[in-house]
Amino acid sequence: MLQFFTNHLLLLIIFILLHESPPCTAVRSTPQLTLLYTDIAAEMQNAGIFCNSRRNSHVICISQLKQYFRRFGYLPAQNYNKSLESTIIRYQSKLGLAVTGKLDFETLSQILAPRCGVPDSDTAAAPRTLHATKDYVLFPGKPRWIRHIPMKLTYAFSNDNMINYLNISDIKLVFKRAFAKWASVIPVSFVVTDDYDFADIRIGFYSGDHGDGEPFDGVLGVLAHSFSPESGKFHLDAAEKWAVDFETEKSPVAVDLESVAVHEIGHLLGLAHSPVKDAVMYPTLKPRDKKVDLALDDIRGVQALYGSNPNFKIGSLLESDISTNQAVHLRIGTYAWTWLMVNLVICFNLHLIFA
Repeated sequence: MLQFFTNHLLLLIIFILLHESPPCTAVRSTPQLTLLYTDIAAEMQNAGIFCNSRRNSHVICISQLKQYFRRFGYLPAQNYNKSLESTIIRYQSKLGLAVTGKLDFETLSQILAPRCGVPDSDTAAAPRTLHATKDYVLFPGKPRWIRHIPMKLTYAFSNDNMINYLNISDIKLVFKRAFAKWASVIPVSFVVTDDYDFADIRIGFYSGDHGDGEPFDGVLGVLAHSFSPESGKFHLDAAEKWAVDFETEKSPVAVDLESVAVHEIGHLLGLAHSPVKDAVMYPTLKPRDKKVDLALDDIRGVQALYGSNPNFKIGSLLESDISTNQAVHLRIGTYAWTWLMVNLVICFNLHLIFA
């Protein structure tokens, strides 16, 4: 009888954990890892490869791992033999992960996730550092667009570097919404123009090495990159399967164009990557995920550079954020947790009766 109730409890807990866990999306990872990144992370953990490995361990692909850390600002070129453990700790701290110094499942999954090509940290030898507050981060020197306030910036699309499977009107509408997100919180307006050469912000889709020293790497590697003010260069990887509507685009590797646009515009305005996972300035975005609404962290960061839009009210944002982002999950989570606790009590009491 005791064994029956023990098994019942175990199955119940497994069911709750599965119920509460977010679904995994089958996707292709960066070019050097061709398996689905969620699957390979699990397989590597099960095999003891990468995960829980520390300094001096014999594991595969250490060179690729160091190349990744070097590319995104965690491993300076002049200190390439730096302790991998200390590099992992820095990476975990920067991205708001549990700081273990080990390549655990959460850390490896983050490394394998599609992301922005802008480095998370400054590895320059000179003592120029990213300006970090408790959360949001600004580029070295705190660059911003120098214009009279209220400010107007123009943007244009390259006629020679576009994708042909999306309607240009749909692409322009997506970018109009993305720019409007930022314009709603700062005294800056964004106006589309046909004059690409003289636009403040120049947008295009490019493949591989496209002349800016930051080559793209194919499907679900680096999604896009842009540059700090006042460069205005905004490049997206043409190899991605860009989507403006997940209802019509069913590809498992589809990437939401608006989410990436909102993120990269943040860089163009002067924001670096944030460690806040809910912020649009967090560096990674999984396929078929959508993140288009500015978090409080994003707003505080951009307003530190440009001030506040006089029509913006922080109270309405907080009220909307609480009602839309937390209510459903809170109801489901509370119900599931209560159900688990009730069953634990029942099983415990039955155990006392039949023991």
